[in-house]
Amino acid sequence: MKYEVLLFDADNTLFNYDQAEEYALQQAFQRFNLDYNEGWLNEYRAINASFWRMLENGTIQPAELRYKRFEALFENRLQVDPVSFSEAYLSKLSEGRFLLEGALEVVVGLASKYILAIVTNGLKEVQLPRFQGSPLSKYIKTLIISEEVGYKKPDPGMFDCALKAVHHTDRSSVIMIGDSLTSDIKGGFDYGIDTCWYNPRGLLNQSGIRPTYEIRDLHELLEIL
Repeated sequence: MKYEVLLFDADNTLFNYDQAEEYALQQAFQRFNLDYNEGWLNEYRAINASFWRMLENGTIQPAELRYKRFEALFENRLQVDPVSFSEAYLSKLSEGRFLLEGALEVVVGLASKYILAIVTNGLKEVQLPRFQGSPLSKYIKTLIISEEVGYKKPDPGMFDCALKAVHHTDRSSVIMIGDSLTSDIKGGFDYGIDTCWYNPRGLLNQSGIRPTYEIRDLHELLEIL
């Protein structure tokens, strides 16, 4: 058996982040008595993605990301305190424990054979309750959150923390599984471990980043491993 440790990304790899995000935004709008429509969601997703890219490359800190994305969303249109709105949004996001199809089944199938860990760039107040309240916590015992350890994917420090947490040193028997080429796959590649790009929509990879494996369905992991 080539691999001993499987490192999973959380959002849009095991957890259905898109569903959790939509639920949280809708609930936060309701909390502030604002009219919600899908246009707000689409605009927020574009803004949020740009802020997370800034977080990845170190040009913004997690504390700023929390509210500045809503500052940008509401600018000159809605009179809403972005800090208060962020608190309401994150509270609801932490309740979004929706799993992707097949995630639990695949994790159950792997848990008896491998050491499993989640390595996420998410915020502690969101990721911890989501993980603890999900059925995955029965099978995955290690959760590495960037905000807690002070590193974020693709920084090698994040992977150092993960391997230290599972008491493992042999990088040749570790694989990183995730949906992001720029954080999961690049981070794993730079760290010298194998990678598996979860690409359910069949996106074209024009990044120059080459994963060891590419899958469209989580069940394909059972065949690879």
